[in-house]
Amino acid sequence: MRTAIFQIDAFTTRRFAGNPAAVMPMYRFPADAVLQAIAAENNLAETAFLVPEGANYRLRWFTPTVEVPLCGHATLASAAVVMERLEPGRRAAVFHSASGPLTVKRVDAGYLMDFPVRPSEPVATPPRLAEALGVMPLEVFVNAFNYMAVLESAPILRRLAPNMAALVRMDRSGVIVTAPGDESYDFISRYFAPAKGIPEDP
Repeated sequence: MRTAIFQIDAFTTRRFAGNPAAVMPMYRFPADAVLQAIAAENNLAETAFLVPEGANYRLRWFTPTVEVPLCGHATLASAAVVMERLEPGRRAAVFHSASGPLTVKRVDAGYLMDFPVRPSEPVATPPRLAEALGVMPLEVFVNAFNYMAVLESAPILRRLAPNMAALVRMDRSGVIVTAPGDESYDFISRYFAPAKGIPEDP
């Protein structure tokens, strides 16, 4: 099977910035091992694989090491490929996925995505998390997929250099670290997921 590959920088209006994703439209999905091998060779945080399904598309995401149930920037990149390359002029698309149907609409400023909510609960700071981050969070929240650690300030977050080997041993595959913003930002965040082959999401 031969297929096109697009590399899209999501969440930016500048070339060579943002969060890159590979998008590969196909007529059918090959074996999972083939999809995983392609994603490993692409070596981006995510590779999105698209297959037509009725009037819309089936969408799957792979990191270099595992398939994941949801990815925002690769969905946005997939929408751009569908609406700008595969079906120019199309104004909306629904992507059927492991997280249910995901709708993306084209608007004047770009694209508008409707994503599922992942509610989180506050928890006491796990000692291993504070050790892995090298800083004591003000608050920690958890859901089935990630920890979210809230830090005191943006400069502390920017200087953060977590112990990736320790993060791999956590009981969640990802850690979101966030802090109140500075300059013109409401907040800033970083995402670490070495257990999924992504030391830090761009």
